[in-house]
Amino acid sequence: MPLAIGVDIGGTKVAAGVVDDAGRVIDTERRSTPGNDIEQTERVIAEVVSELAKRHEVVAVGIGAAGWIANDRATVLFSPHLAWRNEPLRDALADRIGSPVTVENDANAAAWAEYRFGAARDARVVVCVTLGTGIGGGLVVSGVLYRGAYGVGTEYGHMTVVPDGRRCACGNRGCWEMYASGTALARDAQELADISPVAAHRLLELAGGDHDALTGPLVTQAAREGDPAAVEIYTTMGQWLGRGLANLAAIIDPVVFVIGGGVSEAGDLLIVPARETFKRSLTGRGFRPAADVKLAHLGPEAGLVGAADLARRRV
Repeated sequence: MPLAIGVDIGGTKVAAGVVDDAGRVIDTERRSTPGNDIEQTERVIAEVVSELAKRHEVVAVGIGAAGWIANDRATVLFSPHLAWRNEPLRDALADRIGSPVTVENDANAAAWAEYRFGAARDARVVVCVTLGTGIGGGLVVSGVLYRGAYGVGTEYGHMTVVPDGRRCACGNRGCWEMYASGTALARDAQELADISPVAAHRLLELAGGDHDALTGPLVTQAAREGDPAAVEIYTTMGQWLGRGLANLAAIIDPVVFVIGGGVSEAGDLLIVPARETFKRSLTGRGFRPAADVKLAHLGPEAGLVGAADLARRRV
């Protein structure tokens, strides 16, 4: 049974795992991401791979990176939330790692994992939307992972949904991820705490009274407790998510949308308003088949599972 290592690099963490050919994660390592330091980030990647390789015999390493990956599957052209700019990541890691390395966009890797092993198993047209620090996207059509002409396709998070809206890390304004992501979740909670500390009482309590310490996970905790302010923030985010899905359906017409990433762990708090808004906003609603909107099955491990499977298949 050939084993491979998958590494998922996000804006805040490096998660790595040893994955078998059935998509099962049998061992893991995790570190924080030193996002502003390229050398340190690559050192951390090599470190987690080395730790796992000491314990298991592996045939390949797949890197799922938060950024635009060229079609050479080696170069990070740009990362909105990390310091990579035209970074030859595969070559930078090859000597340190010692195994064949494949670099893939992290959301592409998650989409592949959900198609192969998860919520969209063997579906003909699959759109995966991952809600983390930003919004990532992936598309699988008839068993092929779509990357676009230059490797930078399916960056759904950078669709403009509000002209001249909130400034995004990509350099534009009004991107979808500024309204439906972990960053948006924390920002909305902080804005509420500034405007109405009374309404945000429970949120501020969880943050120790410091509105700058409000994070997405704290909003999720409060919403699960039934806090009205936190539930309202999630409802609004779900509505933004649903509008964006309807836009994608008009272009791609998928069988299923799979919603993953850390923010999706809120479950029905997010997915129920997203489904309702998607149905209300869908072009030709009532006269066409509508895609299912499902939560991802593989959770936070989807990216590393997909990266490992893609790397193993190349070998």
